[in-house]
Amino acid sequence: MLETTFHMLEPAPVKLVDIAKVIRSKNAGPTVLTLDLLFNDEAGFKAACASKSLTADSIAKLYSQPVAKVEVLPYPPALAIKIVMPRRIVSGNPGDSDVYGAQQHGPMLGIEL
Repeated sequence: MLETTFHMLEPAPVKLVDIAKVIRSKNAGPTVLTLDLLFNDEAGFKAACASKSLTADSIAKLYSQPVAKVEVLPYPPALAIKIVMPRRIVSGNPGDSDVYGAQQHGPMLGIEL
């Protein structure tokens, strides 16, 4: 008797950079940083919203922030997610290397969903 075994393959991880048309950061005042994720389509948006890689806990670890200070805010009408957290250094203070907060999205580029 011939026995057939099927192995369920895990789907390959999807990179955030492959499904988001925009990944950007900017200040929301001198003490708050926002990350904006805008998606190409509803499927990408839903995959991102369901991903454990984009929870407040995961983002807090990625940015060395207390989880209680990180908000992940999906906005379905725009197929977007806004992430809000405090800046480590107040914008313009000594030691600040990114006054506008426009270079803080870098860690997001390596995320796999």
